[in-house]
Amino acid sequence: MGFKLTFCATVLLFIAGAAGALADGDATAGKAVFNKCRSCHKAGDVSGGAVGPLLTGVVGRKAGTFADFSYSATMKAAGDQGLVWDEKSIGDYVQGPGEFLKKYLTDKGKADLMTDTPKMTFKLTDPTLLPDLIAFLKSTAK
Repeated sequence: MGFKLTFCATVLLFIAGAAGALADGDATAGKAVFNKCRSCHKAGDVSGGAVGPLLTGVVGRKAGTFADFSYSATMKAAGDQGLVWDEKSIGDYVQGPGEFLKKYLTDKGKADLMTDTPKMTFKLTDPTLLPDLIAFLKSTAK
């Protein structure tokens, strides 16, 4: 019994630490990480003209709602089911967009709404870059 309790406590501390790590990123370093995203997205003091939606102020935005972008039906469905971009959802999404949306809609009991694949095919394969990337995205809020 003691082992199980210790193990559970350790897991909870790890999860809490990982969540805190996302909040402690370096926005300047994150701007460099964002260079991986620049072929499709813009963020900061810029406007339109990219393949993907503008990510300025994306943290706190309802998914699939940036006015000047034509989202996939699946991304719109996720937004309609309540997906709002926060540190965790952004981190999970950029590591596997299709997998993330499928899980999100399945968890909402709406897997049938995943009628197409998301437009974003890029995956950030190094999770250690997430805190900095997210700190940069948070810094772009107006």
